[in-house]
Amino acid sequence: MTLALMCFLGTATSLYCITCLKHFLPLQIKPCSELSFPVKIYFCVTILSLLSVIGLTVETLVRQTEEDFTISLIQLIGVVFCVYYVTRGILQENRQELIVFVLSILLVMFRSIVNFTVLSAEQKPKLLARFILILLVGSFDVICAIILIQSQSMMAFRVGGALESLQSQYFMLNLCFSMLTFDLQAQLCLCVLLISLHEITLLHNIISAAGVLWACLKVTISIIAILKELKPLVWIFLGQNIPEVVYLIYLLYTVIREWGKGNSYTLEAAFITGSCISVAIKSVLFWALIHVYRSFGQGLRERMFSSYGRINS
Repeated sequence: MTLALMCFLGTATSLYCITCLKHFLPLQIKPCSELSFPVKIYFCVTILSLLSVIGLTVETLVRQTEEDFTISLIQLIGVVFCVYYVTRGILQENRQELIVFVLSILLVMFRSIVNFTVLSAEQKPKLLARFILILLVGSFDVICAIILIQSQSMMAFRVGGALESLQSQYFMLNLCFSMLTFDLQAQLCLCVLLISLHEITLLHNIISAAGVLWACLKVTISIIAILKELKPLVWIFLGQNIPEVVYLIYLLYTVIREWGKGNSYTLEAAFITGSCISVAIKSVLFWALIHVYRSFGQGLRERMFSSYGRINS
């Protein structure tokens, strides 16, 4: 598969999945009038900075080697998801999303430092301004996000009321949604990595491309299952993850078996690391989903869709 098709596949699918995931937002969203002026400024500056990073990443994609292209494409997918993370983190007071947003920005800053360090003396003056800008804006985003993470969240009380049981259910629901998002991002990145590995066969490339569609179908089923409290769909969603885990284990075996036969191990190491992270995300997701499954029919859904639960009436 060509690099151009990889770029289109990664970015277009990420944008589509973000659009699907935004269906979470109307459930319990703070109106902008409730945001303080400093938070509004931070939100606007962060979105603008993320859009700038997306533009810079797309610009650098066209002049890199295949290996660097793959890592940049994964970074592009991560930054697109960051737009969703910071939006949901601020408007829904979701700490998990803000924590992942901070980690993603730190990763972008780390990669910028590494890239700038390995540049030749002739290239560094040309990219110095961009490098400083990324570090300054990234530091601003991280510091402000940490302050928001430490601030008090009232969304669970406003949706669940004074009942601690409903507040706990709301927290687990948010955790489940967050892990679904992280799992989706991890799966998209693994598909890009798998397509880029030279020792992987054409059949694996076809399966990886189909895996993107599978990820979209899986997240759609999970959204409907959780928001509509449909237990049969929850079991279907759990069943969809079984072949993923089995295939992931097989691919890990394949990559480890072929280790050392190429000139570079960057993509192989990234795939192994990403696979371990994906398994960890799925483990937390299943744990949260079991708790959400047990709370079906206990009144949280009615409060979330009521005028009180929406808090924007």
